[in-house]
Amino acid sequence: MPNATARPRSKAATPLLWLSTLTMGLMAGFFWAFSVLVMPSLKNADDRTFVAGFQEINRGVKSGGFAFGFFGAFIFTGAAAIVHQRMGRRAAARWIFAALLLYIVALAVTIGGNIPLNNKLDQFGDPAKIADLAGARAAFNEPAWNSMNAVRTVATTLGLLALGAALVDHGRAQIPAAE
Repeated sequence: MPNATARPRSKAATPLLWLSTLTMGLMAGFFWAFSVLVMPSLKNADDRTFVAGFQEINRGVKSGGFAFGFFGAFIFTGAAAIVHQRMGRRAAARWIFAALLLYIVALAVTIGGNIPLNNKLDQFGDPAKIADLAGARAAFNEPAWNSMNAVRTVATTLGLLALGAALVDHGRAQIPAAE
């Protein structure tokens, strides 16, 4: 007689949860690196170096590697949440949905705040041809950019912790009950 408490299984649940955790961790690390290394290093740079450096960073993030983490964290986490919910793994699903909501906060801040500031700096064009580099840098608004980056750093780090909790719960659910 089949176990009446058996839950639906999905071969996708574990890989999706691992991919969610990986990509969330990549994004948390990316934002953290800006908070503790990139922006503090650029703070003391002259205006030309700051503008040129940040414009190059803006071009660099338009790569496939960055896209894997940036979009993957949303897609994999959303899919993992749905799969776990459908499997009846409510505790894991709650943690994964919490991580998804935290990542949505990071996405909203990025799309609504950081990217427009990045684009504003790019609109000044070639740093060698900018007459007022200090004005271009001031228009970028470093303090606002840094504050928004702090929000997305905290959100993705908390999202990563939530996914860690989901992994623990997911692992517990994989262990068969003693009969």
